[in-house]
Amino acid sequence: MRIPYLSLQKVTAQHQDEIEAAVKQVIESGWYLQGEATRRFENDYARFIGTQCCVGCGNGLDALTLIFRAYKELGKLRNGDEVIVPANTYIASILSITENGLKPVLVEPRIDTLELDYSQLETHLSDRTRAVLLVHLYGRCAMTQQVADFCHRRHLLLIEDNAQAHGCMYGGRRTGSFGDAAAHSFYPGKNLGALGDAGAITTDDASLADLCRALGNYGSSRKYVFPYKGRNSRMDEIQAAVLSVKLRYLDTDNRRRWQIATYYAQHISNPKITLPGAEAWMCGDVNHVFHIFPVLCACRNELQEYLKQKGIGTMIHYPIPPHQQECYPEWHSLSLPITERIHREELSIPCNQTMTDEEVRYVVDVINRFEK
Repeated sequence: MRIPYLSLQKVTAQHQDEIEAAVKQVIESGWYLQGEATRRFENDYARFIGTQCCVGCGNGLDALTLIFRAYKELGKLRNGDEVIVPANTYIASILSITENGLKPVLVEPRIDTLELDYSQLETHLSDRTRAVLLVHLYGRCAMTQQVADFCHRRHLLLIEDNAQAHGCMYGGRRTGSFGDAAAHSFYPGKNLGALGDAGAITTDDASLADLCRALGNYGSSRKYVFPYKGRNSRMDEIQAAVLSVKLRYLDTDNRRRWQIATYYAQHISNPKITLPGAEAWMCGDVNHVFHIFPVLCACRNELQEYLKQKGIGTMIHYPIPPHQQECYPEWHSLSLPITERIHREELSIPCNQTMTDEEVRYVVDVINRFEK
């Protein structure tokens, strides 16, 4: 049996007729940017997330970068201000902070959840702390009441990186609606993926939304008027049309991912492999969406090769943590043992809505027979 980590062809094929019809409608309209398809998706996605506003942009990194830039324009952030961020994250989270002249303060995750360890927030607080960037990594909810209380008590901005968690729930609300603003990525491999790059910002702050929209449109408040030094970061009409089709099926797709993840949690029983957070996956207050299904294994590379030989595709998210990347040499002396362990041991196994029950059972059977 051959099981790819993720087949984008299969994902698209599920709704291909509707996608092709939507794209054809855009092509025939003759309007390819800042048109009705984008407005319709923004309205639908804001309603889905549960916010007043949604602003489409070029990608998830731009969404985060525009949020921080907008808060600087509003005077709520200044060069050198500190932003608390999980040390275990994709580098885009970090890039958006440093791009704006802000200072990331890296906080270790919990090994049992792989998400931000909220018990460490107070120890990383300084008189320059102005915001917390909460990352819902792997499609798992990182929101807790402790994080909300900490930000409220300290008068800090709470910004969500929801790039991997479209549709994730906490206490009956969707992630992307808890913070002052949230960034979303629609990279093709995401649970809600475009046919190219696209992103969005959600917020209840209409002034912030208007400013993000202007900054992503060259800094323009109206045609040929530029009160800000902006950039070009806009969602195109074809991507918006595709996303509108796929948004209708997102909850159903996420439920299938949850079913697969639950089966893994109940049936993977190899003592060499750890499933972080498995005991909390069926908690009624939280509904993860499993963009990535990570397992930890001390002999990760051997496990990956073994699965490859058995026809099972895998990925590593991510082999090098941000503080050890060449682009941040000032952090190379940092010791972040939990983050480093995760990046040394993490392996992502297939978990997506195109998988059959037979394929899921095969993955479990093969993993349970792994020996080193």
